[in-house]
Amino acid sequence: MLVRPATPEDISAILTLERLPMSAQFVGQWSEERHRATLASSGARYFVSEAESCRTEEAGATQLCGYAILRGLAETSGSIELKRLVVDPPGGGLGRKFLADVLRIAFEEFGAHRVFLDVFDDNPRAMHLYKSFGFVEEGLMREAARREGEYCSLRLMSLLDREWAARRA
Repeated sequence: MLVRPATPEDISAILTLERLPMSAQFVGQWSEERHRATLASSGARYFVSEAESCRTEEAGATQLCGYAILRGLAETSGSIELKRLVVDPPGGGLGRKFLADVLRIAFEEFGAHRVFLDVFDDNPRAMHLYKSFGFVEEGLMREAARREGEYCSLRLMSLLDREWAARRA
């Protein structure tokens, strides 16, 4: 699997991944303009995942298997938000590999002290993945998001640099 920084040319594929039915259930739906503005900002970085199983030779295109967004890179607090982690297909281990690479980048390249995220309360697959990496649940954000016209609760989770280092040792 190849993980690389995203480029503006990847936005179309990112939108496609974000709008897949399984993704749309648990990931906010941003406009193309919002993705482009976030990608261009100094405080965020997008990463994309390509794997042999995702490559296609049609018209020389490469299909992306996933994308992630890290935010808060311009802050001095040392806290970086994992805003998005989307993979397709889910359940095949790709998310685990991709998350490991994204966390390595956050802690080892960007010098994060803390990586945090929020996850829908009704997304046990994602919560299990994050807990398996050592993320600690910090609390419930009651009805903090809207999905299909309904308020939904989110779980706030985080991983500290020392916890990441202990896991890597």
